[in-house]
Amino acid sequence: MSENQRTAADAYSPLTLAFVGDGVYDLLVREYLARQGNRPVGELNRRKVALVKCESQASFAKALMPELSERELAVYKRGRNAAPKCTPKHGSVADYHSATGLECLFGYLHLNGERQRIEELFAAILQM
Repeated sequence: MSENQRTAADAYSPLTLAFVGDGVYDLLVREYLARQGNRPVGELNRRKVALVKCESQASFAKALMPELSERELAVYKRGRNAAPKCTPKHGSVADYHSATGLECLFGYLHLNGERQRIEELFAAILQM
C-alpha cells in the first residue's frame, strides 16, 4: 500500500482506533507471556501490567519512532494528539497520550489486516 492510499481504517476516529489497538496489544502481550510457560495467574498479570502500563507503552512508542513509515507515524500522532475524556490514574498525561498513540497505531494496523507489521513492531518492543 502506498503512503498516500487511504484505507477504511482512516475513517475511524483515533480514539476508536486506540480502543481496538488496546485489545490487540493486550492480547499480544498475553499470548507472549503464555508462550513463556505456565505460571501462576498473579505472576502473569504482574508481567502483563509491566508491558501494558502507559509509562511502558510511551517508552516503546518513543523507541519505535525511527522504525515507523510516514503513514504509521501520522497515525501514531493522530492518536497521541487525540483528547481522551479520561485522565490517567498512574503515569503522566504525556505518557498517557503517547500510549494512546501506540494503541491507535496497533488498532489501525489491525483493521487494515496488517498482521505481519503488527508482529514486527511487537517483536521490536520485546527486544527493548
